[in-house]
Amino acid sequence: MALTGSDNYFEDFTVGDVYRHARGKTIMEYDNVGTTLQVMNTAEGHFNEHLMQNSGAIFPQRVNFGGVTIATVVGLAMQDTGENALREIGMDKIRLKSPVFHGDTLYAFSEVLGTEEGDAPDTGIVHFKHYGVNQEDKLVFEGERRVLVKKRGWGGK
Repeated sequence: MALTGSDNYFEDFTVGDVYRHARGKTIMEYDNVGTTLQVMNTAEGHFNEHLMQNSGAIFPQRVNFGGVTIATVVGLAMQDTGENALREIGMDKIRLKSPVFHGDTLYAFSEVLGTEEGDAPDTGIVHFKHYGVNQEDKLVFEGERRVLVKKRGWGGK
């Protein structure tokens, strides 16, 4: 099921719905190196190919920084789950399930875990569980996110 378009207001989310988001993203060198350095994560597992190939490390190549994996999966879901968002309330229960390497392509799925009325009559809160899989359908990420979403007709429309 897809929501891309006008069907992503609070009323359009039903507990139990699962969405496969349309876009995918291949992890490139810049995604890991550029972003990881910007947040001052200098772990050799992200930057030292020689070490990873020759030290008997668990993975024989550099591993993508988990923050990039999380941001990529949630970003892929945003077209459908955040287009009418007013505020991000929180994200928790984050699990990085499998490593992501340069060249892997990630895809996102979202499940609606709950809905509740917001503080204002024109808002509601949607509780999502987001999943990220790679090109082999291997689960690489899961996490829960709560979002304050506009109701249809918000702002006098």
